[in-house]
Amino acid sequence: AIRAFDNHAVDYLLKPFSKERFDKAIQQFKNLHKQNSVVPTTELLETAAALPQQNARVVVKTGGKIKIIPTGAIHYLEAADDYVKIITNEGSFLKNNTMTHFEKVFNENEFVRVHRSYMVAIEQITRLEPYEKEGYLAILRSGARIPVSKGGYGKLKKILAL
Repeated sequence: AIRAFDNHAVDYLLKPFSKERFDKAIQQFKNLHKQNSVVPTTELLETAAALPQQNARVVVKTGGKIKIIPTGAIHYLEAADDYVKIITNEGSFLKNNTMTHFEKVFNENEFVRVHRSYMVAIEQITRLEPYEKEGYLAILRSGARIPVSKGGYGKLKKILAL
């Protein structure tokens, strides 16, 4: 019951409960909902701006054409000077952005930055192998071998529940 109220429960019903008790809980909800239903637009906009955007695609220009890459098609990203190389089944594409930008816009449950120069799609990782002193290599479905820093390994452990 305490955990329910920690999660902003309106009421807590124990079985068996009467119709009157149920109706009372519903009325409490309706009363609370009326009080909290008007949220200032500026507050909503500020909240939305603070949330990381969950882009479902990346748009790149290639040879005068515009290519739309669904995030599900991306294997990994590699920093390349002022650009980021996006690796997919179809090849690699350059995007004039930073890794930090992609960290902010990609879903953190789908992509993880494993190294200062690499971000991988979690679903593409098939295994991790020890590499050098305290590092690892992430082996992807494509066979690509991506270096994983100590900090990146910590992120992977958390996400993959290792």
